[in-house]
Amino acid sequence: MLKSLLICLFVSLIVSSPSFAMAKEGCGGVCSSCHSLTEKEATELLKKTGVTVASVKHSPARGLFELLVEKEGQKGILLLDYGKKHLIQGMVVDLEKLEPVSSHEQKATQPKQKTSADVTTIPAQHAVVMGNPKGAKKLYVFTDPDCPYCRKGHVELQKLAKIAPDVAIHIMLFPLPMHPAAYDKSRTVLETKDLDLLDKAFEGKDIPKPTKESSKKAIDEIVKFATANGISGTPTMVMPDGTIQVGMRDAETMKKMLEGK
Repeated sequence: MLKSLLICLFVSLIVSSPSFAMAKEGCGGVCSSCHSLTEKEATELLKKTGVTVASVKHSPARGLFELLVEKEGQKGILLLDYGKKHLIQGMVVDLEKLEPVSSHEQKATQPKQKTSADVTTIPAQHAVVMGNPKGAKKLYVFTDPDCPYCRKGHVELQKLAKIAPDVAIHIMLFPLPMHPAAYDKSRTVLETKDLDLLDKAFEGKDIPKPTKESSKKAIDEIVKFATANGISGTPTMVMPDGTIQVGMRDAETMKKMLEGK
């Protein structure tokens, strides 16, 4: 399952790149001879995200720059096409080994994607719980209020809460560096753990600013856990048995997964 997902992600990243679409005969030399980008230029391009670009290298996949970015003390990898028009969050995978590859292997702090996690180490005390808080089955969803895929997935989680009364859905707010406003939104929701406020955040509505320092610590603990367990994108689910599932499913499918079907 994971290998299939990695292959699909790799192919979609490369085929969707404008540089891939424009590749033509004669462009087979050293990429750096035609395409260049400095850390200062990259930081300016990404200023809306609030990140600082510490290093720029050519990705192992042709047509992409690999950026080592920093924000709030966290480091991560982003990809930018040679046309400097599209930012990509994800990983590049070696098709032969089916393993993530990076030009910043020694500097990136994000470990390779794991297939499972110890659920007892998840900082669940910082979760916002949807569904039945006392449910026998616990689903952990690492999600970002400004991630478009997470917003669609949130609707499915609302449906799941209605059709699976024995499930406690733990929302682990995990704001990504590429969504600069998501950090404060996540803090605000955690300060109240109000489900209506949670829904508003995922609907893209304005919510109050955070006021408590404790919420910053809580979000940082979630980010620390995610980073340590190779969770670098949203949405990502951790099943009751600890299995990590990248992405989200529709409500009916998630219900069957939780039932072991």
